[in-house]
Amino acid sequence: MFSKKTIFVNEIPIGGNHPITIQSMTNTDTLNTEKTIRQIIKLANAGADIVRVSVRTLEDIPSFKEICKNSNVPIVADIHFDYKVAIESIKAGAAKVRINPGNIGDSWKVKEVVKAAKEYNIPIRVGANSGSIKKEFENSNMPRYQALAESALQEVKIMESLDFENIVISIKSTDAQENFLANKYISDKVLYPLHIGITEAGIYEDALILSSAGLGALLLNNIGDTLRISIAGDPIQEVLVAKKLLTLLGFKKGPRIIACPTCARTEIKVEELATKVKEWTKNIEKDLNIAVMGCVVNGPGEAKHADIGIAGTKTGGAIFINGEIIETVPENKLEDTFKKYIEKLI
Repeated sequence: MFSKKTIFVNEIPIGGNHPITIQSMTNTDTLNTEKTIRQIIKLANAGADIVRVSVRTLEDIPSFKEICKNSNVPIVADIHFDYKVAIESIKAGAAKVRINPGNIGDSWKVKEVVKAAKEYNIPIRVGANSGSIKKEFENSNMPRYQALAESALQEVKIMESLDFENIVISIKSTDAQENFLANKYISDKVLYPLHIGITEAGIYEDALILSSAGLGALLLNNIGDTLRISIAGDPIQEVLVAKKLLTLLGFKKGPRIIACPTCARTEIKVEELATKVKEWTKNIEKDLNIAVMGCVVNGPGEAKHADIGIAGTKTGGAIFINGEIIETVPENKLEDTFKKYIEKLI
């Protein structure tokens, strides 16, 4: 969203002043065409704008071609080592390829991949992660974050030497601070879009916390154009968490549910009700601050900044708008009444 250069992945723009895009990656066997397509559709329905698929060998190419043909979002081919696989992936319909020029091999092989990307007018993602810092930088006296960024910049220079600038850069570390500093370093030096993420962030809870801190810091400093939240497990969770992160930080339209931490005054099951409200409003594509507060003593006043809210009463709840209670209803009428007022707001 913050770079000065826009790169297109099929019809999806990355960079410039365009919205931040959400990416994920399939974890199915690429040779299982139907299963992979089903997962891509689920990822797209969950909110993924772009999906990456591993293309391991030339054996994957026929399946990959069908995947590209039947996908409802652009597909990125994830390539390692074999330049022929990269070229054939491009011919098979990849909307973007992710390569590491350093492990593709001889410069003429990289040149052949670039030639194909130019012919089919698709971008190439290059970069580095904390496990692939180039030895000349890792063994230097520069800080590790700088070595990581310089490793990525070297990949960019290889592309530019081949007169290729249809580039997305990715720098990822397992360390949130290193990740921030490396991306900040490179964002000051290039105009290309940045793909951000915390690599190998872990299982759900750990990945959620680490990615929220690491990516939130970048986004709030105007760094990052497309992102993937890495979670060991179901990739659908990656997309849902990414959507929520962007919404809560104000980069994506949608409802924000705030709730009080509860105390002895609480007259309603706040967590239970907030969960219901989240479900009732999940399809809204408008910025709304919605409060769920435990009591009418402090609730409406403390949450008067909210567009609409519910404060608990002994028999149900009070609906308030901009801090003013407008209707008090029993518990069995709370959902219908709340939804009635929500409709008026959207």
